Amino acid sequence: MTNTQIDTVLTTKDLSVGYDAEVVLKAVNFFLGKGRFISLLGPNGAGKTTLLRTLAGLLAPIKGTVLINETQLQGFPQADLARIISVVLTERVSPGLFSVFEFAALGRYPHTGFLGRLTRADEKIVLDSLALVHARDLAARQLDTLSDGEKQKVLLARALAQEPRVILLDEPTLHLDLRHRMEVITILQRLCREKGITVAASLHDVDMAAKVSDRVLLVKDGGIVAWGPPEDTLNEESVSALYDFDGASFNPALGSIEIKGNGHRGTVFVAGGMGSGTALYRLLAKRGFAITTGVLHGNDLDYHVAKALGAKCVTQYPMEKITQNEINKALPLVRQAVCVIDAGFAVGTLNRMNLRLMTEAIEQGKPAFTLRKEEEARQLLQTDPGRLLICQSEVRLLHRMEIYLEDNRSQGASFENDLR
Repeated sequence: MTNTQIDTVLTTKDLSVGYDAEVVLKAVNFFLGKGRFISLLGPNGAGKTTLLRTLAGLLAPIKGTVLINETQLQGFPQADLARIISVVLTERVSPGLFSVFEFAALGRYPHTGFLGRLTRADEKIVLDSLALVHARDLAARQLDTLSDGEKQKVLLARALAQEPRVILLDEPTLHLDLRHRMEVITILQRLCREKGITVAASLHDVDMAAKVSDRVLLVKDGGIVAWGPPEDTLNEESVSALYDFDGASFNPALGSIEIKGNGHRGTVFVAGGMGSGTALYRLLAKRGFAITTGVLHGNDLDYHVAKALGAKCVTQYPMEKITQNEINKALPLVRQAVCVIDAGFAVGTLNRMNLRLMTEAIEQGKPAFTLRKEEEARQLLQTDPGRLLICQSEVRLLHRMEIYLEDNRSQGASFENDLR
């Protein structure tokens, strides 16, 4: 898709930005399309704020150009530029005796003339801007009585009162709790979709950026590392390199970052599938266990979570029946594990063979735990439930497993004798 096809609002060409003669970012080439949400991602100090300030006209480029409709940014009078671009920076607002309405009304300055008097039309625009950010009921409040989340919405209302085509935001969710963070992001996305406003925001939340952005700009080491749709740009390798992750992994299929365990407490094998092992994998990793698992289909939620956590997985193609060939690959992992866990996966034609992994472990006297109810475990595993430790939740299972492993670390007792 070309720039013209998506109605480009702003373009950079061979842009270098910084302070005085010191270049912070160079060779910056990208564009902002109408009604699109663009996220700037990168570590602290990478130059995201400097870039935003340059796009807003608050800093002059060291080299290159910023174009609006093929006109250089510096060619616009300040009042005209304010009708095109509004800026919301991260500084905390403490404006003294302003009411919410009065503060939001400051956004009308490009439209009100020298004296700054508001007409009824101006007042309506201010109130409509407050309504768009769910802050209409705050209009009469003093700004210094608001929470951080409420203040951030009022800052957005002031920016909207300018009636801009582009809103530039520097870490708009930085000081917010989860509720207000979600609300602000949702408001920004709605402004793109419903009002055709272009939003460019620096964010630290990769998970959120992956879900809401039309394009992402990855910034590091004095330049643009990548630029494009998040579906093409954000993957395990690019995100790990961007933030120098150690012990964490971004999974684009999940749109989330998973924290890997260090495996210092030994390796546990999980017979999972159909999403049954997801919570268990995360809990095991959090508690310091390495994970092996299988047999998982390649389109299974369990597969994506396990891989993101660094687990060793035995897999089968999606919608293909698990065969003895895959079981033979998984059995050595079962034998090497300190214990095995049946995640309670729903049994069907494609994955029934996975039950053999549990029966094999039980026959070996391997410590075996299950999340199934006793009668279901008896029928599916064709074993005396006394040879299994049956648990009703992942947390309870991990608790009992840890107690068992600790108690038997020095005793060398068999699992079956311990259960009796």
